[in-house]
Amino acid sequence: MALRFFLIEDDPVVRKMLEKLIHESGLGEVVGCAENGLNVRAADLLHVDVVLIDLLMPGRDGIQTMKALRQEGFRGTFIMISQVENKEMIGQAYLHGIDTYIQKPINRYEVLSVLKRVADHLSAVRSLESIRQVLKGLEPQTADTAVSKPSVMEQQAEQLLLLLGVAGEAGSADVLLVVRWLAEQEAKGQPVRELPPLKELYAELVEREYGLPPGETAKEARAMEQRIRRLVLQAFTHLASLGLTDYTNPTFEHFAPTLFDFGDIRRRMNELERGQMETECRMNVRKFLTAFFFELKRV
Repeated sequence: MALRFFLIEDDPVVRKMLEKLIHESGLGEVVGCAENGLNVRAADLLHVDVVLIDLLMPGRDGIQTMKALRQEGFRGTFIMISQVENKEMIGQAYLHGIDTYIQKPINRYEVLSVLKRVADHLSAVRSLESIRQVLKGLEPQTADTAVSKPSVMEQQAEQLLLLLGVAGEAGSADVLLVVRWLAEQEAKGQPVRELPPLKELYAELVEREYGLPPGETAKEARAMEQRIRRLVLQAFTHLASLGLTDYTNPTFEHFAPTLFDFGDIRRRMNELERGQMETECRMNVRKFLTAFFFELKRV
């Protein structure tokens, strides 16, 4: 899948290196560059798939730029370029929308590895979009597509993600990997009462999907962890918004107490009512994933 890239990086040498690597990799093309985020608007990124963005820039840093572009409606993928090793700052970057990051000083292997994984991930996300269209009856089912038809449980998972308002999130493909893993365990006669430690599960899924060396496996597992956490947070806020609008909404009534602690949902509703965009509630991702799977089995 050929991708369209946009670079936001204040170092011209780094911009040139990235542009050269993208061109040589055959993964896509660079369609625009900027030396900072001050003058970049979502309208400039209409046909962009991936933005590579520096964390530390003069005028407006990478996190501020991402927040502004998201508010303007950009829905593409962000890859952060960072020489910062502060885990809290990197965590903030994930919270505000990056899918993964490249550590400075950049090297060819890491850049190509990250870009290839992002390309594969976006391909999976677009496949989910195709599934959604099939489920809506907008695409005819042919003999060719029947070969790669998703399982019934995966179709149900996509429908549930749609109900929760997160089908378009990058983490939706990761959640399907978890669902598939759980279904496989049950097919082997090993029903899962609760998930194993999530870090171990993510590492296993990444190793199985990508076959990366240990160091890269750990890094991609962390990226998967952040994508899923962001999806869970979006679902949490979506349900709280539904409850705030209509407390008798059937989606809210059923899924809010099933997938989350209802006390947390009520606190999030109060936060939204006060106009508070970021939540102080802690996300129980294991509870969400486990309840999500058992909900699919119930259906």
